[in-house]
Amino acid sequence: MREAAGIRAKYPTKIPVVVERYRKEKQLPLLDRTKFLVSQDSSMSQFVITLRTRMSLTATQAFYLLVNNKGLPSMSMTMGEVYCDHKDDDGFLYVTYASQEMFGGCCLRGPAVTQS
Repeated sequence: MREAAGIRAKYPTKIPVVVERYRKEKQLPLLDRTKFLVSQDSSMSQFVITLRTRMSLTATQAFYLLVNNKGLPSMSMTMGEVYCDHKDDDGFLYVTYASQEMFGGCCLRGPAVTQS
């Protein structure tokens, strides 16, 4: 909790985000880093573009983002809104990414994140 509080004090307009690959994921690459500082005014869709770029995904490769391993956030929400609704007790926002195949295409409702 101290680490996230320090980050928020030093960068009050940034959100500390930890992004991890789903543990059973085999198709999507690992990110080169897991911790990100994201502008609180950025939308989830802007953050997705950042992740897609860092993973070098093609326009046809889809993936899901889960917040706290629970739900799919709306792509129109700001990172600040997602943070307020879903931040962990330690002060970080935890996001997990996985390919559609990990969920069999039937277990989650909502669109996969693709490049438009």
